[in-house]
Amino acid sequence: MTTTTEAGVLAARFEETFGAAPDGVWQAPGRVNLIGEHTDYNEGFVLPFAIDKTARVALRLRDDSTVRLLSTFGGHGLVESGLAGLAPGSGSGWTRYPLGVAWALQEHGIEVPGFDLLLDSDVPSGAGLSSSHAIECAVISALNELTEARLGAEELVLATQRAENVFVGAPTGIMDQSASLRGAKGQAVFLDCRDQHVELVPFDAEAAGLVMLVIDTKVSHSHADGGYASRRASCELGAGLLGVTALRDVGVAALDDAAALLDPTTLRRVRHVVSENERVLQTVRTLANDGPAGIGALLDASHASMRDDFEISCPELDLAVDTSRANGAIGARMTGGGFGGSAIALTPVEHEQAVRDAVVRSFAEAGYTAPDIFTVTPAAGARRIA
Repeated sequence: MTTTTEAGVLAARFEETFGAAPDGVWQAPGRVNLIGEHTDYNEGFVLPFAIDKTARVALRLRDDSTVRLLSTFGGHGLVESGLAGLAPGSGSGWTRYPLGVAWALQEHGIEVPGFDLLLDSDVPSGAGLSSSHAIECAVISALNELTEARLGAEELVLATQRAENVFVGAPTGIMDQSASLRGAKGQAVFLDCRDQHVELVPFDAEAAGLVMLVIDTKVSHSHADGGYASRRASCELGAGLLGVTALRDVGVAALDDAAALLDPTTLRRVRHVVSENERVLQTVRTLANDGPAGIGALLDASHASMRDDFEISCPELDLAVDTSRANGAIGARMTGGGFGGSAIALTPVEHEQAVRDAVVRSFAEAGYTAPDIFTVTPAAGARRIA
């Protein structure tokens, strides 16, 4: 369906459910991180792009403090909550994300009335494509407009981060919501996570004869689980022992001296973040000089670092990456927080089918669940669509 058709269908279903038309329909995209993993909460650099898979919300303000939530994909049925009782840990499943946004806006001093909300989304859940942030960014875009809060992009990013960190309990950085809120068609978002400075970097794989394949391994992950938190704690420990504000302040040349100050595990964690920051900067330069065809080796090196130093890959992700490279991809890596989710494979158009077939075959031979494989392109950020 086109965006206009999707919005109309969702609005009609909203009216059937809640008995009145919505005040509008908003959408926000998921994201693929081209490179720069676990650098965001270390005040470093990332290079994600918004994708052409979105969360869409039809929303109508109420004249009381009740919130009613429903999704098109089942799960909880109609959920009702009072705004006055919202506190960290409230809600369950996907409802935590809109409730967390309402709570964060209240904490920011915005008067948020009750609202009815109907959610639809085609961002795969648990695939490392930031389905949760897509929901949050769609909701905060709607509430920012309807309450006339007039928060800028930087404030919206921080509010959604607070919703994730405090309300949901997931210790994420600012990359995902920055890509969803600030992305643009045909562009990657080069983000400095220390000061939120953004530059849009052309990333037109199609013009270079390439496609970006996403391989959803079907190994589900959650940022609220312990693996992500433990990696963040290791990074904070490393920064403290090295006497810096954040690992952003450690250069590659300093890693040899760091070995005398850090235990082997913390050293590996620090080495990933420091080298990954440098790979992001190299990727931005390479895209400017050589285009997408020049970044394959950087994607490969990023995956090796996440697999060996940060230890956030899994056998399914490694198989997807290795098989893609062996069958024609010019570069491949896991993307997202790790411990499951998706890999990306930058692939010449003429090798796309060979890569798809080989990955499906290799997963079957290994006895793994069949992966979902699809292409993504850089898309526009969060916006009102009806």
